[in-house]
Amino acid sequence: MKQRSIYNQMTRSEKIVAQFLKELGIFWSYEKPVYVWDRNKRPRVWTPDFFLAQFSIYIEVCGSEDFDYEYRRKTYGENGYDVIFLHLYKNSQKWKKHFFQYISKISNYRMKRFDSINMKLS
Repeated sequence: MKQRSIYNQMTRSEKIVAQFLKELGIFWSYEKPVYVWDRNKRPRVWTPDFFLAQFSIYIEVCGSEDFDYEYRRKTYGENGYDVIFLHLYKNSQKWKKHFFQYISKISNYRMKRFDSINMKLS
């Protein structure tokens, strides 16, 4: 019996991102479900493409301009999830810079929140 690979389920762009994360030594889970409340206050289960456990950040690999990613971005944010949207189809080189910028932005925001909470305890 041939063993199935998670990579067989991925799109071409997802495979590129998976390889990039592997090269960086970043552990990821593929399509880990999250629970969100949509704009009509209905519970939904969505599966962002990657979950980066060490950062507690999700990645959505965007495959088309025809999909409403802004709705997803807003919904994830309203539900407290940090999600980086990567548009490989727009520019095959800029997405890596975008990835690092958002990891840094989210990490800095979290540290400021932590410092703010810590100051209240002092």
